Amino acid sequence: QVQLVESGGGLVQAGGSLRLSCAASGRTFSSYAMGWFRQAPGKGREFVAAIAGSSAGTAVANSVKDRFAISRDNAKNTMVLQMNSLKPEDTAVYYCAVRQGGYSTSSSLYPYWGQGTQVTVSS
Repeated sequence: QVQLVESGGGLVQAGGSLRLSCAASGRTFSSYAMGWFRQAPGKGREFVAAIAGSSAGTAVANSVKDRFAISRDNAKNTMVLQMNSLKPEDTAVYYCAVRQGGYSTSSSLYPYWGQGTQVTVSS
């Protein structure tokens, strides 16, 4: 059974940084793509970043490019989203997701999800 647990969310002032982690268990995830999505109140789930199983390929949304970075450690079955220069519009619940095969920017292609971690950026 796949389990994903996010951590690292919280309240931060605009311009600050947060580091989100996703701990995966239940499988060997080196062949799984992993991704981060977020959902703000009243909005749909939005792609943030994704990384291939081998870390050879990554994708980052234009809205967070140059501010957010995604990485993973297959030996520890973990994925990290480093978020810098945070803005109030980054406020959302951030979700970790995994899928077999290549990464995707579409949330509907990820069958496994964590419970989410709240990120709140104050102005």
